[in-house]
Amino acid sequence: MISPLKTLTGAAAIALAASAVTADIKVGFIGSMSSDTGLSTLRGAEIAIEELNAAGGVLGGQKIELVTADTREDVTEGVKAYEYLAESEEVDFIISGSIDDVSLGWLPRMIEYQIPTLDTWTSYIGIIDMVVENPDDMKPYFMNIASDEALATLYINFGADVLKAQMGFESVVILAEDTAFGQAITGLVTEALAPVAGIEVKDTIIYDINTVDFAPLFSKAQESGADFIYQVSSVNSQVISSQYVKLQVPMAMTGVNVSALGLEYWEDTGGAGGGISTLSPIPSVGFELDPASQAFVDTYQAKYTSRPVMPHFNGFNAYQGLKQAFAAAEEAGGFKDVNGWNAAMSKQDLKLMKDDKLWLRYGFWDRDTVEPVTNRTYPQNALFDLEAPYDFAQPSMVVIQWKEDGNVGVVYPPEYATTDFTLPSWVPAK
Repeated sequence: MISPLKTLTGAAAIALAASAVTADIKVGFIGSMSSDTGLSTLRGAEIAIEELNAAGGVLGGQKIELVTADTREDVTEGVKAYEYLAESEEVDFIISGSIDDVSLGWLPRMIEYQIPTLDTWTSYIGIIDMVVENPDDMKPYFMNIASDEALATLYINFGADVLKAQMGFESVVILAEDTAFGQAITGLVTEALAPVAGIEVKDTIIYDINTVDFAPLFSKAQESGADFIYQVSSVNSQVISSQYVKLQVPMAMTGVNVSALGLEYWEDTGGAGGGISTLSPIPSVGFELDPASQAFVDTYQAKYTSRPVMPHFNGFNAYQGLKQAFAAAEEAGGFKDVNGWNAAMSKQDLKLMKDDKLWLRYGFWDRDTVEPVTNRTYPQNALFDLEAPYDFAQPSMVVIQWKEDGNVGVVYPPEYATTDFTLPSWVPAK
């Protein structure tokens, strides 16, 4: 029997064969493939891609293909990973779950290749400063997490309203890792705690991220005479947490502790994590979810059984942000026209409601709007609200606290709180 295809003319056969092939749009993931934060971004992107493909594809029915590049949380590996995605995989769009130092490492490559890129974890304000100062070079870049200046501003309010007004704390010692993230947060907190919250900074202790014995550092913190410790830890922060509890350090410790952002924190510290409080972008553990965010978590937990069992905030950012990136690409006719994509991405705005109240908002600051509290602009950075009643957007961050019984909840701001801030049982009240 003669095949029906063979009865067609050569030109017609070629046309029919071509119509059966759908070109793929490539998305590249860059981040650590072995960390909870990196996997949160990767998995959020995977779910979004699956949903977009199941809905008929994008840009005229094309399917999205996801490729990955592991940074291993190392700056040099991060640069190689970005080069691999750009040169070997020739991706159309990159979604990042990189830590701050790694993002800073590959940013020059992004500027060179001009590939639209969304950062879902990095919060370094210096990158937003680059967007302000070099708008043409930085058009491919968006950060859909509130930058660390907004993070520090929220914490200053917590310092004034809770640490000083309720706890009676008058002074602090900062215990911070030696990273770009640590330096940025330390600088912002140091500059604002005293003049705004009325809390004196007694000392600043910087430590290497590979530190395994924190006893001498805790002793130095106690010798400072400060009322509490402000820690800044994004790498191996379960170590400082568990040692703080096991040593029964007689000072409250709060700040930024990335390991405490995941449900695995309690297990990772061997149950020695009680009393630790930390700033967290949202949604966080202990944070009440709107119906749309809960549906994402339900899908996530049905799909993945390994850690992280609950996506970190950047998993939510990846899920919603990737969909917004493709909505912008639909408007711009793809990702190649960076100017067009930038303009369309800047207009993306998703409002999620809970009990008829604005709960979460995924959108971006424009170039001209001045945020009234900090009196500066945040172009291509996630929208946030620094003052109650939070009717413009969600707060930049919340403060969560792990209790000594293993429960966790939001303690600040009051509008999002699910529990009260308390001192660990071994820390005397002031």
